[in-house]
Amino acid sequence: MRASVFVGTSLDGFIARPNGALDFLDAGGAEPHGYAEFMAGIDSIVIGRNTFETVLGFDRWPYDKPVYVLSSRPLPQIPAGAPVEHLSGDPRDVMAQLEARGAGHIYVDGGVTIQRFLEAGLIDRLIVTRVPVLIGSGIPLFGPLTRDIVVRHVATRQFGGGLVQSEYDVVR
Repeated sequence: MRASVFVGTSLDGFIARPNGALDFLDAGGAEPHGYAEFMAGIDSIVIGRNTFETVLGFDRWPYDKPVYVLSSRPLPQIPAGAPVEHLSGDPRDVMAQLEARGAGHIYVDGGVTIQRFLEAGLIDRLIVTRVPVLIGSGIPLFGPLTRDIVVRHVATRQFGGGLVQSEYDVVR
């Protein structure tokens, strides 16, 4: 089973404002940048509770694939028809559960969730799109680590609106 991250950050490395807002991502424009192709290649999504609550604020439910929300607390109301399931536990246990259910490639999203899966050595690929804006503070993509995580650069692409996307494989 593979786990990948596809995330947008401000130039100064934040994935959201301190209050969880993602409005700064619009600074890169609306040009396609590979997200649809990425989503076509995954079969499940693992997100943290904070990310789930942010997504609940969108105009419509954005996912048509199973979404597993990691939280130690009960989830708020799940949108009708949304394929959402509540899970909790160590990232290794979560991966084992999803693999037993037939998942082959998962998309991991949300700051703390990405950090926990990276620390556990479970992320295979990172695709980070930098948006041309500095926001000064917020939720960082990366946090403290107990060890170095070595990555191998795969590609860097530039898109209109100033988006710069870098892809890395995590070296095992």
